[in-house]
Amino acid sequence: MSNFSKRVEASTTRITKLVFPQDTNHIHTLYGGTALQWMDEVGFLVATRFSRQKAVTVSMDRVDFKVPIPEGSIVELVGKVTRVGTTSMTIRVQLFREDMYLGGQDLAVSAEMVFVAVGDDNRPVPLSLHDD
Repeated sequence: MSNFSKRVEASTTRITKLVFPQDTNHIHTLYGGTALQWMDEVGFLVATRFSRQKAVTVSMDRVDFKVPIPEGSIVELVGKVTRVGTTSMTIRVQLFREDMYLGGQDLAVSAEMVFVAVGDDNRPVPLSLHDD
């Protein structure tokens, strides 16, 4: 396995959350904005774990809301690096919904996110992907 593959595997991040009433809208499904916030957090963790540098979100592309996520659902967010450039990393984040009592998972939301490594002046810097 290459160093890059090992780094991708080691930085892949999974977080599990429960959808509480305060996370939902008037029809008792997860707010889209809350889903995006959770996805951004996972993307940030993946970018930081992959690069071990300061990173910021620069874009979120092709966000697809596939199925509603009812109150009381368990959600699992999974983020993984899919592309690396000179200063940027593309991270695919998927949010799966799971019925608390019936189980099973459905892909509910997915997005491609780009994070850029930044220096102390918050300007892009090259990724320093030295061997671990």
